[in-house]
Amino acid sequence: MTTIAEISITPAGAILKGRLISTADITGLYREFAGDYPKFFKMDSLCKLGFVAAEILLKDISAEEKENAAIILFNRNASLFTDRNYQATIRDNNYFPSPALFVYTLANIVTGEIAIRHKIYGETSFYVVDSPDTPLMEEIAAGAFLTSSPSFILTGWLDYDDDHHYEAKLKLVRK
Repeated sequence: MTTIAEISITPAGAILKGRLISTADITGLYREFAGDYPKFFKMDSLCKLGFVAAEILLKDISAEEKENAAIILFNRNASLFTDRNYQATIRDNNYFPSPALFVYTLANIVTGEIAIRHKIYGETSFYVVDSPDTPLMEEIAAGAFLTSSPSFILTGWLDYDDDHHYEAKLKLVRK
């Protein structure tokens, strides 16, 4: 597999292709690099992080190439940050849970948000693993090239603990 581009986003900033491009927070990155998708503000934090990373990585990829792409993401916490917030709405509202949060209680929603935005019709998967296991992640991505022949794969680590502890290390890879 060949890496086309890669991005790292942490609370310290966003690094694209080895170069610091911004020290803004996730919403600031959205405003700086996307800014035209109002649904962004309804997303949970994990989705916002993945969405912004994908926006930056996919900006120069043609629509035709995106159609047959795949998205394969990994993290340790699934949607735990949002799950806790959702649980709080049940506890604090006398069991009137928030439907706005419920949709984000599945970690794979971020792959769907990215796919919808970029009209990606290939495989989308989200794996929950104990830690960033590069050989395992590369093995799974390589398997997708064998089974579905995507034009490229958006893949990598995407985890959100809280507003001060999050990480996106995503890349675009070709066969």
